[in-house]
Amino acid sequence: MSNSTLGAEIKDWIVSILIAVVLAFFIRYFIVELYMVEGPSMRPTLQSGERLVVNKFIYRFKAPERGEVLVFRYPRDPSRDFIKRVIGVPGDTIEIKDGRVFVNGELQNEKYIFEQTRGSYPLATVPAGHIFVMGDNRNNSEDSRFNDVGFVPYELIKGKAIVIFWPVDHFKALP
Repeated sequence: MSNSTLGAEIKDWIVSILIAVVLAFFIRYFIVELYMVEGPSMRPTLQSGERLVVNKFIYRFKAPERGEVLVFRYPRDPSRDFIKRVIGVPGDTIEIKDGRVFVNGELQNEKYIFEQTRGSYPLATVPAGHIFVMGDNRNNSEDSRFNDVGFVPYELIKGKAIVIFWPVDHFKALP
């Protein structure tokens, strides 16, 4: 193999590697992100240690909807991520009475919760550009009921959790 052929092959490899790095960077920061669940706040839906694919692109085209599981930056410390379920969207009224969740005055049938919610939350309206989120393990979740989280502004939302991919035997799509 001549030096010019070897040089051309090395150049091709370098260009290919650079293209792969740029594509990986683009996909990671704009399309999807891998996320690891930490803690029990989303049990039984999600278990600590499970790994998820988070669609970071979807909310550029549509607003979050009730029932979706999403990842957002913790308002008090944006270097931390939280994962919760959307309970209320802009304009919804939220109230928790006697451990039961009401959205727009309707009792919610939440088959995904771990146990009945303890406590109450006064009637409040979700402001424009915000969502109200709660963990499925309501009695072990730091969520919109607490002042340090509160109503989550859209700009802190990272994306929608779409699939559990690890461990393999837990593989499933999320609503």
